[in-house]
Formats: sequence, C-alpha cells, structure tokens
Amino acid sequence: MADLEDLAVTAASVSAAARRAKARPGFVVPRHDRSRREQAEGDSFIPGSKTIFLRTWGCSHNNSDGEYMAGLLSAAGYTISDKREGADLWILNSCTVKTPSEDTFNNEIRDARSRNIPVVLAGCVPQTMQIDRVVEVVEETLQGRTVRLLGSKKVDGRKTGGTALDLPKIRRNPLIEIIPINTGCLNKCTYCKTKHARGDLGSYTIQEIVQRVQQVIAEGVVEIWLTSEDTGAYGRDINTSIPELLRAILAVVPAGVMVRLGMTNPPYIVEHVQAIAECLRHPRMYKFIHIPIQSGANPILHAMQREYTREDFCFVADTLLEQVPALTIATDIICGFPGETDADFEDTFEIVRRYHFPSLFTNQFFPRPGTPAAAMERVDPRLVKQRTKELSDYFRGYRVYDDQLDSYQRVLVTDTATDNVHFVAHNRSFDQVLVPANPDFMGKLIVVKITNVNKFFIVRARSPSS
Repeated sequence: MADLEDLAVTAASVSAAARRAKARPGFVVPRHDRSRREQAEGDSFIPGSKTIFLRTWGCSHNNSDGEYMAGLLSAAGYTISDKREGADLWILNSCTVKTPSEDTFNNEIRDARSRNIPVVLAGCVPQTMQIDRVVEVVEETLQGRTVRLLGSKKVDGRKTGGTALDLPKIRRNPLIEIIPINTGCLNKCTYCKTKHARGDLGSYTIQEIVQRVQQVIAEGVVEIWLTSEDTGAYGRDINTSIPELLRAILAVVPAGVMVRLGMTNPPYIVEHVQAIAECLRHPRMYKFIHIPIQSGANPILHAMQREYTREDFCFVADTLLEQVPALTIATDIICGFPGETDADFEDTFEIVRRYHFPSLFTNQFFPRPGTPAAAMERVDPRLVKQRTKELSDYFRGYRVYDDQLDSYQRVLVTDTATDNVHFVAHNRSFDQVLVPANPDFMGKLIVVKITNVNKFFIVRARSPSS
C-alpha cells in the first residue's frame, strides 16, 4: 500500500531510484517491501501496461483531482477502470469531511489488502495534494515499493493553487469541466479537517484559470464549474478577488457555454455581494450559489468559529435574492453541534422556513478526530437524530418549482438521467430539468415547455424550438 503524505524531506534513501530522483523537488523515497517487490519483478513489470481502478469520494474539487490523475495515468499508457475486478492497482481518492465517507474509504483499503492488491492513497485523508506525481507513485508501487511523496506545492516561497491546470484529464462527463480556482481555506472551523488536508489558501492566477477555460471550451466543454474549498476566498493571497476572476472568465465564454460558481462561505462575499450579484445576472452564468450557514444560532456559529453571524448570512442571502431574480441558494446545516440547545435548533429551523432552500444538505454532527469539536460535550445522539429528522421532513414537505409549470425555459443539456429515458438539463437557476433523450439535444441549449414539476426536478414533454 502506498501511503502518500506531504512530509518534510528526510534522509536520502539508499535505493537507486531515490538517488536518481533526488534532484527533483518532492521526490519519491521508496521503502522496500521485499515480498511484494519480488512478486512484481517476477511479473516483469512494464510501465504503463497495467489496469488501474480509481475511486473518488467527496466534493467537486476532489472529483477534479481524480479526473487529473486518470488523465495523467492514461497518457502514460495505463488503462483506467471503474471496476475493481481485474485491476492491478487501486487508487483511492479520499474525502475527510464526513465520518461515513472516511469509514467507506477505510473499508476499501481493507478490501484491497484482503485481495493482496497494491493501493495508492490520495486525497484529504492522507493529506496528499501532489496529484501530478501520480504516475511515479503508481510505477514505484507496482514494483513492490511502499512510497511516501515528499514536499509541497510552492512557487517563490508561497503556496500555489496546486497541480497545473493544463495537465491531461479524463472527465467523467466530457461536456462538464471542473476547474479548481484555489485550494485550502482561511477558516479554522472547529469541526472540520479540510484545513488539515488542504492547508492554507493557495489561489491560481486569473491568467491560469482563463487559459484553462479557453482550452476546455475548445475541447467541446459546454458547462464549467468553478470549485474550491471556498470560492469566495479566492485571490486574497494574490491581491485579487472572486468578482475580478468571474469578470475575466465571462469575458471569454461564448454563447452556448454556462458557468457555475461553487461553494462560498459567508465571510468572504459580504464585501463583494454587489459585484457577485452583477456576475450572477450575466446571461452565461447560472443563477446559483452555495452558501453554507451550518447553524442559524449565533452561539453555535461562534463555537464553530465560522467567523460570521446569522445576520451576516441573511444580509448576503437577502441582497442576492433581491438583485438576482430566480436565484437558487443552496445551503448546509449541521444538526446537533456540541452545545446546541432547543432554542438554537429553532433559530436554525426558522432560517429554513424563511428561505425554503431548493437544495438543503442536512448532516448530523460527527466528531472528527483531531478537531477541537471532538473534545466538546456532545448532544444526546437520540436528540440529534430527532432534530435531523424534523428538519429533513420539513424540507421534503415543501415544493419550490410549482410556479414554473407551463412556462417556457432555455435549458442546457449535459447528461443522461439514471432512468436512461431522459437527458438531464439545467435552466438558468440550475434547476434540474428532465428532457427526452434525443441525441440532437446533448450539449445544446434548447427551449422547453415545463409540463410537470416534482419536489426535486422539473419535467417537460417536448421542445418547441432549439
């Protein structure tokens, strides 16, 4: 198993491979596993000749990392598979946000061990961000060596956004490009391990991102997702801002291509809220924004160290909803954070009643090992489950799309629905619209009449025009 971690450079390895690599920053230092190495050498290992199973958990940033790793390995000749069976090595690209995701990740490791299959661990659990070195690590691992990846991504002494954006990539959906605009964050939330995994804020330059946008559009991409651990914090480390980036991107995006902004925490868009509203009104940008509130109670937000108040969130939400017609705001809520009283939970519930979020991610509090919140006195788990159920039941009980029935809308078709009968499209508000699976529609903007609405999606019967 290859345990990839960002470590300080240690003593030079005695292996020939390490000596050859020593001149490269962040070189791989092998530690020999004799039995596996003898087995690998007996199989006459040839670089690029094996099949790699790659699985990714977590956010869109993690998914982008997985697509880059797949692209780099494919360019080196490896076969990338989404099936475990028949694979010569597994790459597990992990998420550390939630305990269930990490538990599944650990179960996968045990499964691989039981099959005697070598594993490369990547992502947030082992805190590995140097995905551009994945080919080296895979080749070392397939030769029976256990390796650790050293060093960190820095240019001129400062942290960068991470892997170069122009590397090879295999997109899970060829029409959708996920572009990480920065990595890391500025917050120190008491419940979160993302800071441990991704570190401090490191932004790509506007030029790097715009060049990537132009590149992927030339490759046929029609939908661009801008992602990071906190898009609102973009540029604070390089003297720019998220509105400046959005303006630069929208200046080069042609008709027929749509841009979606990823998650942003409230503290970092308060000062930019007017400029963000202006960008969200642009015809080639989805009227969608993900702003996690986590709790509607100020004492709990303080205990979480979220660096904003309930009033700050409402100011941002109210301003954007007023200035961007048909805006969709998605949010996250943690139920049962340590110290949450009935009154605190009611404050959170009132926020949901006020805004009727079309997209609401409700999670029970899980203590993440090594975080300050893990040492706090927990709320009775039965009460946490009850509060989570109450909030989830309320969310499932209201509908937000009924007023769109019989309307005509322009939607962008980008995917196939799980029923294999419809294609998936999105309107300007990033509402999911199911359309007939006509091959002529894929990748196109079409005008549709809404003929049916559901709690979670919209359906139309036929397209009056294209």
